Amino acid sequence: MPNQDPVERRVVVTGPARRTRRTRRASGYHRPRTEIDEQTTLGHTYVRSLMRSQLRAALGVFAVLALLVGPLPLLFAAMPDARRLEWAVLGFCLYAPLVLLARWYVRRAERNERDLIRLVEDR
Repeated sequence: MPNQDPVERRVVVTGPARRTRRTRRASGYHRPRTEIDEQTTLGHTYVRSLMRSQLRAALGVFAVLALLVGPLPLLFAAMPDARRLEWAVLGFCLYAPLVLLARWYVRRAERNERDLIRLVEDR
């Protein structure tokens, strides 16, 4: 008989079990991002929480704006001879608080979004 090469045996290499999406779902664990993507009740709660915090910030800005700008017509009606004062108040004195209020709102909204992203990404 001719010289036959011995048949090499296949070796199966195994390692520790890895968690996959199937095992996570089977164990009842869902990531918040999955909850939001799949529009589950919990995902809906996360989104509503973000919307509520954004609305709270917007209402706060609106209240400050109403208190800042609302009384101006009454003030201007009480002083009908002060046309230059009206232009000074509207053109210069009101501009800086409006810019600061807008900056505060944008920072607050971005912080709310970052907080939700941190929650969703499990950081």
